[in-house]
Amino acid sequence: MNLSGQSALVTGGASGLGLATASALVARGAQVVLVDLPGSGGAEAAGGLGGNAAFAPADILDEAAFGKALDAAQARGALRAVVHCAGRGGDRLRIIDKEGNPGDFESFTEVVRVNLFGTYNVLRLSAARIAGNEPLDGDRGAIVLTSSIAAFDGQMGQTAYTASKAAVHGITLVAARDLASRQIRVNTIAPGTFDTAMLARLRTDLREALAAAVPHPRRLGSPDDYAHMAVALLENPYVNGETVRLDGAIRMPPR
Repeated sequence: MNLSGQSALVTGGASGLGLATASALVARGAQVVLVDLPGSGGAEAAGGLGGNAAFAPADILDEAAFGKALDAAQARGALRAVVHCAGRGGDRLRIIDKEGNPGDFESFTEVVRVNLFGTYNVLRLSAARIAGNEPLDGDRGAIVLTSSIAAFDGQMGQTAYTASKAAVHGITLVAARDLASRQIRVNTIAPGTFDTAMLARLRTDLREALAAAVPHPRRLGSPDDYAHMAVALLENPYVNGETVRLDGAIRMPPR
């Protein structure tokens, strides 16, 4: 799919993976709407990308607010590309704590609510809009979701995060099959250890240890690495129903 002149929407667009993806899409000539929470700095991020980018504040779990973001994207042309980067980290809680108490159920529910329910909300609402397009180069549009290598190599304390991200991987093929008759492709990226805000909170020695554990290249992933893959998945017309590990061949240990 040629992205030049097309409308695109990126969730989590105020920073990190989302902002890098929005920047890459603008560089391809797309009209891009960045979606993030109010007060996230999304307006400043969009302003830094020039006139081909705009910010729409929305919680991905809020159907009405996200609908307005989709309206903003469609006001810039037929919405053909959606990249969903918004989400949250895990709670790092064990199933049973050191005192023998069961893990916090509300915390588990909240991680799954944001990462899985939020993903499904973005998927279903975006697909409904894209389905109204006329086909272009064989597609009405394409959607890229975000899982994690935790979906495959979950570590101790990652029950909630792994459950949510494994579910995103699990629905990818189903979504591609569901939407095939609408000529909408769906793919997912499963990032490894990336240099984003979540890792920025770690001590320098811990960040260096994580980077050293990556077989090659021996570094943390950069948001630009993610953006490059997201754009490739949007542009390549024969990639559909795939979850792509983007992790430098790392396989996470139990802890």
